[in-house]
Order: sequence, then structure tokens, then C-alpha cells
Amino acid sequence: MANTHPHITAMLQNYDLSKDDPYEALREILQEIVLYALSDASFFNHAVFYGDTALRILYGLPRFSEDLDFSLLKPDPSFDLSKYEKAVLQTLKTYGFEAQIETKVKEQSAVQSAFIKGNTIKHLLAINAPEDIVKSFNAGKLLKIKFEVDTEPPLNFQEEQKLHLTPTPFMVRSMKPSSLFAGKLHAVLCRGWQNRPKGRDWYDMVWYIQNKYQVDLTHLATRLIQSCKALQDTEVELPKEIELYTPELLVNLLQKRVDTLDIELAKQDVHRFIYDEKELEIWSKDFFFAIIQIIKFK
Repeated sequence: MANTHPHITAMLQNYDLSKDDPYEALREILQEIVLYALSDASFFNHAVFYGDTALRILYGLPRFSEDLDFSLLKPDPSFDLSKYEKAVLQTLKTYGFEAQIETKVKEQSAVQSAFIKGNTIKHLLAINAPEDIVKSFNAGKLLKIKFEVDTEPPLNFQEEQKLHLTPTPFMVRSMKPSSLFAGKLHAVLCRGWQNRPKGRDWYDMVWYIQNKYQVDLTHLATRLIQSCKALQDTEVELPKEIELYTPELLVNLLQKRVDTLDIELAKQDVHRFIYDEKELEIWSKDFFFAIIQIIKFK
């Protein structure tokens, strides 16, 4: 059996591998290690954590999430994500995980991406996963974590320092929930669906509302002014000034988005990330029309 690092043993107590998806649980453990590595390398002097995984790890969203998303504190086209590769790989190795990392800088894109890849079987063995779980995975299956940094981010967000306790106590600079909620509504309104709406966006929106979080209206307006892919080719014209964005306007835009939502496809997208599919039984256009009426803006 593998000689599992005691911090990993402690982190495994948060999961029931007979119920939780072991792949998602393992990926989440590695996500937290990557966050610790970045914190230790002073990455959060320059950036904040945001997105679905920030909501999951720092604020308790009850579903797994795939990617690590970060925003610089101010635009910096010269920012170099690759300088953190060594720190991430070394910290993963300290905890018993062998991996490779590839950083990509896309032309004509302000987003820098890095992909961490490792052998799933080896990583499951490293955490002493039960033999039947190990055998359920193809020998060549890779565990993948993508993390991205927006080097020309929409600003006007609220931030805070969050203490995170695993794998060992460290500080994470994060957007506050109100600004995270703004980012989520931007995704609901602006993400290109093609043939598959991202049901996770709608699930998260409902969670924010259930937990009585308010939307950072200024940050949402800033995001919408910068870009809104889904509305670019429609007849909807968005205001160019922050002051023109009102709760009434945004609720109206959300209602139009609900009109085009395929509920069943949205359910199919989110079901593997959540614990109880009964949560989705209430989903309908009438449900979403009703719940967006109680969104609170600040």
C-alpha cells in the first residue's frame, strides 16, 4: 500500500468514496494542493480566486467543479503563468503525486491556461483508494486539472482573504460571494450554449439565491460591458455605462434567457456533479421565472 501523506489522509475524511465520485474527490484534493502551492509562491499577491471551484472550496457549494479560475487584480499583459509551474509540481510531489504541467498562451486572448495531468490509477493508489474503485478506471485514464488566469479582467469586484485549512492552513485571496454571484449571472446571460446549455450555471444561480447572497451590480455591469458572447448576435443592445444597469433590466434579460433554455439538456449537464438528482425535479421554466424575481442586487 502507498505511504499516504498524513495531510492527504486527513483530507480523505471529507469524502465517502462509496458514494462520492472518486475521480471528482481526487481531483478536488489536487485542486486544494495546487491552491496551496500557488499561495506559497505568492501568486495571490497578483490575483484572486473566482468561479465555480472557488465557490465550492471556499464557500461550500454542494457540487464538484472542474477548473481553477483566477483574475489578476489589475490588467497585466506581461503576466507569466508559467513561472509558477515549478512550485505547483514540487508541492504535488511532496504530497505523493506525480504530474506534468503545460502552460498555454493563446494568441489574441487575455486568458492564460495551464493543464496539469497525471495518471488516475497511480493517484488513486497514492491515497489508498479501495481496490474495487481502482479497478473501475481504465489504466490509461488521465486526471486533468485546468487553471486559467484572466490577464485583462473586468474589474470593480469585491475581494477578501479567506483562510483555508487543507492540506495545511494557508490564505487565499478570493472574490467575495457577491462578486462571484455577479460572475455567475454573467455566465447565465452570456455563455454560448451551442447545442448544450450549461446546467451547472443555473444550479449555482439557484444556490446563491437559496443562501440569500446579493449580486454585486457594479461588477456584473462591468462584465457585461466588456463582453457578452450570447447576446452579440441578437437584437439585444446592452448599455455602455454602468449607471444604466438596473435590477429591472437584468431581471428582464434573465427572463429572455429562460425563454431559450432547454430544461432537460440543462439537467443532463449538471447531474453528474451533484449528490441528489431530486434537486432537479422542480426545474422548469416557471420555476426559473419565479426564482429570478427574488434575486437581490447591491
